[in-house]
Amino acid sequence: MEFYEPILNLSNPEQHNTMGVIMSLKEPVDGKSLTEAVEELRVRFPYFYVKAAYKGENVVTVPNELPMTVRNTWNPVNFNSEVSNYHLAAWKYEGQRLAFEISHALTDGAGVFPYIKSVLYLYLSKATGKAFDSADIRLPGDEIPESEIGNPFKNLDIDGIAAPFYKRKPIPDFFRLVNEGHGEKRVFCMKIPESQIMQYCRSVDGSPNVFLSVMLARAARRLDPENEKTITVSVCVDHKAVLGNRDNYHCFVGDAVLDFPKNRNLDDITKACTIARGQLMLQVQPENSMWEIKQLKRMLPPISPDIALASICVSYPGNRSLGPLDPYIEEMYYMTSLSKITDILCEVCCANHNFFVAFMQPFSSEKYFECFLEELRKEGIEYTFLGSEPIRMCGILSLP
Repeated sequence: MEFYEPILNLSNPEQHNTMGVIMSLKEPVDGKSLTEAVEELRVRFPYFYVKAAYKGENVVTVPNELPMTVRNTWNPVNFNSEVSNYHLAAWKYEGQRLAFEISHALTDGAGVFPYIKSVLYLYLSKATGKAFDSADIRLPGDEIPESEIGNPFKNLDIDGIAAPFYKRKPIPDFFRLVNEGHGEKRVFCMKIPESQIMQYCRSVDGSPNVFLSVMLARAARRLDPENEKTITVSVCVDHKAVLGNRDNYHCFVGDAVLDFPKNRNLDDITKACTIARGQLMLQVQPENSMWEIKQLKRMLPPISPDIALASICVSYPGNRSLGPLDPYIEEMYYMTSLSKITDILCEVCCANHNFFVAFMQPFSSEKYFECFLEELRKEGIEYTFLGSEPIRMCGILSLP
């Protein structure tokens, strides 16, 4: 099989490797219209309407003719089970909220965004009776380009890359925010006006990723000022976007790691952002991405989800508009199942002129989150806290 085809790891008690998008609309969700929209898009996004099957010793995807489930409940189900019609994705809704969840092995935040736009387009067209501009919407009847479903790197000489542009030296003993037996996994949701964040980033030589990384590092120092260890922040990198194929649905996510040693003064926000941005730019280079893809082509076993790699992770796919659908979206969040790779995970998206932050942690204490909010207040960043709840995401069952 080709290296870019999804290879599924379906069973691990600690790591289900699922992701999702949660949206809150201005009106209660019409389940019938949502179900119709989801089924109609099967022909445009066939790669999300799949089930798991054996291909030799590998577990791969094959078409699933059964309907994808659309459930009027917020309770999670298991993918690859009878209740999910053996799909590796599912929809759910409750009141004004709806959510799409899917195996992270199939796709990433950038890959799932066009599908979300298309479902919302069809759903809102049915629910409101309005005709929306369909520019940049992928709809039934459209031709599916090879660039979307095939090898995203076929025009690149991946095998010819001799070495990465830069290789960061890892820090094995970094700042940790969790202890054994830490308890309930929770998500804290908040929004920040897009105009405020972008204006702030321009004034301090930052970007949303860099700005949040610095704020999260400062929050960790506020939480435990006596800790001498380096804080590490992993920033997710979409290798497809770096190498020129942003629209491909396959998951090729890597990371750039920003280091914040104890002796670095983070009070000067502009200097801190400049240093962090320099670290990020050094690692997000085409040669580095090509080198990572070359390693993936060797089909080596993936890194264990039980090995800690960073103190904190920030993920921002960079999608900033739902076009004419934006006014109908009250809230929108990306979510992923937590693993032991990182202690804190911040998923960021932009919709209806706001940044929405899902702050996820594998413990119930709010102390670190409060430190993060205090850092935002210190810099004059206005935010709206939208609530907190346990993380409830779909699991995945293994094949017999």
